[in-house]
Amino acid sequence: MAGPVPPAQPPPEQPPRTPHTLLWRWRRNPLRRRTDLVQAWIAVGLFLAVLTATPAAVVLVGDAARRHTEQTARQQADTRHRTDAVLVHDAPRHPKPWSAEVQKARYPATVRFTDRHGQIRTAEADVEPALPAGNTIPVWVSDEGELTDPPLTEDEVRDHTKGYVVLAAIAVPIMGTAAYAYTHRRLERRNLAQWGAAWARTGRP
Repeated sequence: MAGPVPPAQPPPEQPPRTPHTLLWRWRRNPLRRRTDLVQAWIAVGLFLAVLTATPAAVVLVGDAARRHTEQTARQQADTRHRTDAVLVHDAPRHPKPWSAEVQKARYPATVRFTDRHGQIRTAEADVEPALPAGNTIPVWVSDEGELTDPPLTEDEVRDHTKGYVVLAAIAVPIMGTAAYAYTHRRLERRNLAQWGAAWARTGRP
């Protein structure tokens, strides 16, 4: 009859990784391969490249994004104008007029407006629920006579620029990590091929 099952034991503690083990590729030892040292130097080079390239990329991308967005905002301000549009039909009612959603809800409704060339046009615009016909709402119209969004504000230009800056700050380290992973994979394949060839030579009669 088998004895009682001993209680499960916790896994053995892993020894801490000291600088001696972390920097093993730099130490001379019989097991170190030439590719190990190459990989170590590549890691150092990529690390320094990321440290140098990240601030430069942030500055260059941020400046380019700011200038491009400011140019877009100026172009929009030159080709768009604000005018009043008249509601042609009553806007749909909100199914829950007592709810707080009414303050933010908007429904498409037909409006009539005059473009920059004096031509009367009709289009659909988002208006407040239950807005009676005949009311006027402010709209932005392009030079082509179509309803459009207002030009970018200074805050929007700043937010766009910040977004590109964040992307640049993230992209450079990701590219460095991907380059190191690719290099590591190639060197490992080479090591395995050399190990296989050495094993084949050793196993020959």
